[in-house]
Amino acid sequence: MNILLTNDDGIYAPGIRALEKELRQIGEVTLVAPLVEQSGVGHSVTFLTPVVVRKEYVGDQFRGWAVEGSPADCVKLGLFEFCPQKPDLVVSGINGGLNAGINVLYSGTVAAAIEGAFFGLTSIAVSLEYNEHAEFARAASLARRVIEQLLAQKGPEPQLYNVNIPSAAVAQEPGDSTTSAAKVVPMGLDRYGESYEKRIDPRGRPYYWATNDPPPRPGQIETDCSELAKGFVTVTPLDFDLTKHQYLAKMRDWHIKL
Repeated sequence: MNILLTNDDGIYAPGIRALEKELRQIGEVTLVAPLVEQSGVGHSVTFLTPVVVRKEYVGDQFRGWAVEGSPADCVKLGLFEFCPQKPDLVVSGINGGLNAGINVLYSGTVAAAIEGAFFGLTSIAVSLEYNEHAEFARAASLARRVIEQLLAQKGPEPQLYNVNIPSAAVAQEPGDSTTSAAKVVPMGLDRYGESYEKRIDPRGRPYYWATNDPPPRPGQIETDCSELAKGFVTVTPLDFDLTKHQYLAKMRDWHIKL
């Protein structure tokens, strides 16, 4: 199996290093990742400036390519310039911080996986709940097991997945509790994190710092947000087609004149 691995935290981030080690157990890994952190850039791509790329080594051993661009740039370059052959799988992560609910729309981690799906490849984004002492090695082991099972059970068609791992799932031993099985759930649509903290800089100018408050409100159905809060690993199948097809059918009877 040939795997293209990227992230949005940068090529030196501990999450991608841990996941790289695990994925090398199941296939050949081509690493193409941003040179510096690109969190929250969404699906941006570089059009107006050159994209500088450099080779990265560990000692004398070649490791991968560091890209002065976005996660989506990395996938494009990986597919068309650096992968020795078309990959069977694109993996993005492990991100330091969950990418659940509406954060999926902002996430550079998920955007990289979406870019792989654009080109007809099964693509998986992996994120771990933020923790100053995050155990990326254990999370990567969990992620590999989830990825192997997704690949074994999916059909032949390519599919896009978003996988989130809470700290509680990393802390427990396999089989310790009912949260030892992942939950397949939709992404949450509740709004959250709408608050800003207003501060004054040394020159007397106001500036604003985004917070994560208020947290997501409990809804009527299980979502990635609700199940992560209970300690479950969540898996969500995604699609990049934003067309509201049901409403499109209704609009075909409209008459819109110019």
